[in-house]
Amino acid sequence: MLAGCAGRELATRDTAPGEDLSLERVLILASAEQALGTPYRLGGNTPDALDCSGLVELVYRSAGIAVPRTADDQYRELPEVRQARPGDLLFFGDRRKATHVGIYRGNGQMIHAPGRGREVVSVPLQVAYWQDRFLGAAGPAP
Repeated sequence: MLAGCAGRELATRDTAPGEDLSLERVLILASAEQALGTPYRLGGNTPDALDCSGLVELVYRSAGIAVPRTADDQYRELPEVRQARPGDLLFFGDRRKATHVGIYRGNGQMIHAPGRGREVVSVPLQVAYWQDRFLGAAGPAP
C-alpha cells in the first residue's frame, strides 16, 4: 500500500544501456504515446476522451493489466516503487488523497491528462509544481 505523505522525493530510473523494458512496459508506453492529443473529459477512459486515471486504465488494459479506476484507488492499491521506471505510475495530491496520476515516460517526462479544456500531453517533471505535490510511484507492470 502506498499511503504516505506529500513531499517525497520524485525519483526516477531510466533504462540502462542493454537493459530492455518488459513487453508490458513497451505496450504501456506505446499506448500512452498514442493517446497524446486526446481531449480531456472527466470520467473518460476511451480513445476518444480521457481523464488522468482513465488514461492509466486504458493504457494498462492495452498491456493486459487491470488497475483500479480512480487515481486514489490506484495509489492505495498498486505496489509501491521507490524509483519510477518508464511505464510506472506517478501520483500527486495532498497528504490525504491522490488527486492526479501520470505515466512516467522516461527522460524526466510524464504523460498525463491535465484537465478540462486540455489534451493528453507529455511534460517535464523537474517543475516545482510536480515536485511539491508528489505522493509516490507504483509499478504494476513487470
